[in-house]
Order: sequence, then structure tokens, then C-alpha cells
Amino acid sequence: MKRRPIERRQSRSRIDKKVYRETLRALQVELVKLQKHFIKCDDKILILFEGRDAAGKHGVIKRVAKHLSPRETRIAALGKPSNHDESTWYFQRYIPHLPAAQEFVLFNRSWYNRAGVERVMGFCTNEQYEEFMESVLKFEHMLVRSGIKLLKYYLDISRDEQKKRLEERRQDPLKQWKVSPIDASAIKKWKAYSIARNEMLDRTHSRLVPWTIVRADDKHEARLNLIKDVLGRLHYGGKTKQRLEVDAKVVFRYRARYIQNGVIAT
Repeated sequence: MKRRPIERRQSRSRIDKKVYRETLRALQVELVKLQKHFIKCDDKILILFEGRDAAGKHGVIKRVAKHLSPRETRIAALGKPSNHDESTWYFQRYIPHLPAAQEFVLFNRSWYNRAGVERVMGFCTNEQYEEFMESVLKFEHMLVRSGIKLLKYYLDISRDEQKKRLEERRQDPLKQWKVSPIDASAIKKWKAYSIARNEMLDRTHSRLVPWTIVRADDKHEARLNLIKDVLGRLHYGGKTKQRLEVDAKVVFRYRARYIQNGVIAT
């Protein structure tokens, strides 16, 4: 069946709060089923969450992990590299956080920092950047061949939505831990981040480890559809398939033309 074309970015729709809560709970039940399955089968699951500042990475990770076993679920959100980290092979600081058998690891930003923040802010040299871009797919292919189930998601928001969220972050006393000096450059360097993102997606998308785009201006739609996509792509017993229909206008496989036609925020 021919798929309908993905529409250009539109203003946010709003899901009824009760429907959102009920749907999220049903999907979290499915996540528990998934975890029981991969613990039994000694699977190793790794999910990377990338996106601009305030794209909603923390929010979706929180909902994914909320009811999972803390012994087998880990969230990796690495801080600024130390002098020791900077003296080692770039991927070395990430390797200790990779999943062992029965583990589910979620990266809130990952090694793709080098293709995004580090590239835009000048925290790496051109030589370091090119070395990363030329080696990252080889590294990821090695992980997959070793038995790790690797999923890569890019949460995409519009410039107006990012500006709104960053302002809310600064005003909310409970979100002060999220505020960083990098926030000030997020809007000012919007175009530079777009260029870096476009090159990252184009050069690091492959059939074995593809990028999946999540249109995240509506947080609730983004969370529900991303979780559905994860559950749909991973095998587990007792799957309730009718709960997992993904809105193709919200979550979709990366294509270069989506940047040119405005499907991905430019």
C-alpha cells in the first residue's frame, strides 16, 4: 500500500489529558512486557535520544523508564568530559555505559554530541569532527553485530517552540537544574545547529542503524508515538499490536527530502 506523504510542519494539536494518561499507562504496561521478555532472553537494548535543547528528551526517557525495573534499566546522561576523557579515544567514555545482557540503556544525548554541540560551539577540531563522522557508523555496526539492539531517535522541534520552552525553563524554579550556559546560544545559533544536524543525519543514517525522526512540538503526541515505535520495532511475547499504531506524521524514518520540504524544522 502506498503511504501518504508526510505533511509540512503544522501548529500543535492537543490530546485530551485523560486520553493521554490512559494511553501512556497502556504503553507502559507494554514496556513492562518487553522488559520481561528481554530479561528472559538476555537481550541488550540501547536507545539514543538526540535533539536540540528543550526538545523533550528527558521527558520521554522519564516516561519510558518510570515502571521498569531499576536493576536492569539505566539512563546515561554524561556531563562535560574531563581532561582524562579528552585524552582518550572519543568513544571510550561511552563504552562503560553500554548494555550488558538483560539491560535496557537510554542515552540522553550520546556520542552524537560531537556532531552537534561540540561542532557548533567549537569544542572539537575539524579533524576530530571528521574522524568521528567517518568512524561512528563502523562503531555502531560493531555494536549491532555484537548483539546490541540499537535504536536512534532525533526529536525535532520548531524554533518558536524551542524559544518558548527555554523561557519556561528559566522561569520555573523546579527546572533550574536544566538551565545551562549553552541555552543562550541555542536560539542565536539556530541555523548553525540546523546545518550540523542535517549533516549528522545525512552522513550517519544507514539501513542497519537508521535515524528515526520524532516531531516533538506536541510533547504528548511525541511521547506516545515514540514509545509505540520502540515497542513496534522490538520483539516480545504478548504484544498488544492494536495499541501500537504509530502516527506517520509524528514519527518517521529520516529522508533527506524532509529537510528541503520543511517536514524537519529548518
